[in-house]
Amino acid sequence: MDEIRIDNLRIFAHHGVFEHENINGQNFYVNAVLYTDTEKAGTLDKLELSTDYGSVCGLIHETMTENTFKLIETTAQKTALEILKKFPLVESVDIEIRKPEAPIEMDFESVSVKIHRGWHTAVIALGSNIGDRRNYIENAVRQLENSEYIKDIEVSDLIVTKPYGYMEQEDFLNGALVCRTVLSPDGLLDLLHDIENSADRKREIHWGPRTLDLDLIFYDNAVIDTPKLTVPHVDMYNRYFVLKPVCQLVPYYRHPVLNLTVSQLLERLEKND
Repeated sequence: MDEIRIDNLRIFAHHGVFEHENINGQNFYVNAVLYTDTEKAGTLDKLELSTDYGSVCGLIHETMTENTFKLIETTAQKTALEILKKFPLVESVDIEIRKPEAPIEMDFESVSVKIHRGWHTAVIALGSNIGDRRNYIENAVRQLENSEYIKDIEVSDLIVTKPYGYMEQEDFLNGALVCRTVLSPDGLLDLLHDIENSADRKREIHWGPRTLDLDLIFYDNAVIDTPKLTVPHVDMYNRYFVLKPVCQLVPYYRHPVLNLTVSQLLERLEKND
């Protein structure tokens, strides 16, 4: 991926834990690396095919001067997010914010925070079998659409399926969505749990009935196995109610462990059944 760099952009702003920092302000220096494809712009020599670094500098200045944050961690996070939201050709960004006038009673040159943020592809399964199933799912999709951390949502058709695992319950309404997100896998999982909780989701019976079920199936090509999260979803290749709607959206998405596409997994499952 190509890079557009901005070095030591000086901005006078009002960020800091202490009141005098918020009142008096101080100088901050911003370094930014924008990861983007510049081939078309370089070939055709057209600015509209690239990312205008002057406009990026203006956005950084606006974000840092029109807000007051206690932490430069927050300042860096908000700055990175604004760049990713406003400049669609930027896939990811490094932001470093230096604070040479930090209130430290020692001899130092500068303190800084450097972060990397970028867009990732996530595939999420949707399910409900209590109450107004369609409304629960549609409301979850709306909440994701309204999140500043999510973009480019595509939603599958919804299908009615029999329960899986625990059979003494109503039929499910199932679907899937694919989206782009700047959240980490853990951050996205937290967001999904918040949306489930807003639908009064109860976790009383394993594989039991629920108002809303949001499962992270894929996250880029990542393989994750922690006490909190397993990606790809550990049992998705056995679940028709997952594979069918996911296949409608991304049939050629390849399982990073099994090395089979979603359409191949669905075909294998249907043949075995």
